[in-house]
Order: sequence, then structure tokens, then C-alpha cells
Amino acid sequence: MKTILLAAAAALTLFSSAALADSYVGGAVMTMEIGGKEVLTGASGMTLYTFDKDAPGVSNCYDKCAENWPPAFVDEGAVAEGEFTIVERTDGTKMWAYKGWPLYYWVKDEKPGDTIGDMVGEVWHTAYE
Repeated sequence: MKTILLAAAAALTLFSSAALADSYVGGAVMTMEIGGKEVLTGASGMTLYTFDKDAPGVSNCYDKCAENWPPAFVDEGAVAEGEFTIVERTDGTKMWAYKGWPLYYWVKDEKPGDTIGDMVGEVWHTAYE
């Protein structure tokens, strides 16, 4: 019985990994359907957001802002592709951007699929593909 359960768990793990891999669209960025729309998420499934006070290719969220809205940092060796680019921040770190707009997480989102950060201060928006 234990062997059957272990084999089933291994098969489920392989199936889940393959399904996630198909969702990747820009390195560590992927999509998830939320409310009928394709929302950009990090590899963990947490929603990504854009900030109206940024400019294409420029992040303006630092200090307290970045504590509440952590940047979607780029893993070393990651390569930009298509509409996904890499923005270098003034502190030398690099983050993902979509169509030039830097991408961030919201600290109050608790689980994949949460979009609590949408419209915070009327300047933060869920990032859609």
C-alpha cells in the first residue's frame, strides 16, 4: 500500500511540475487565471503588480515602498524574453518588468491567487498579460 501511495505522489508531482512549466512566460514570471483574466504571478503563484509612479524601465519604489511592495527580483542568469525585460534599480539590483513596467508583489497577499493589492492608493494595479 505504501508503495502505491508513493508512486501516486511521485506521478502527481511530475504532473504538477509539467503544468507549471507550461505557464512560464518570462523567466520567473508566469500566468494564472484569476477572475477570468490571465494575471502575471511570480514562480510561487503570488500576484504581480505595477505602480503608476514608475516609468517604463524605471522603478520608483524604494525604502518603505519596497518593504510593502517587494520587487520581483531577477534570479542570476535569467534572460529577458519577449515583452519581459529586466530593470536595473538604483541600488544595483535587477527586477522583472512587463512591457517596460516594473513588477512587484504586495505583502498583504497571503496566498496564490490573492489580488488584495489591486487599486491600493489608486496607483497599484494587478499586472495582466
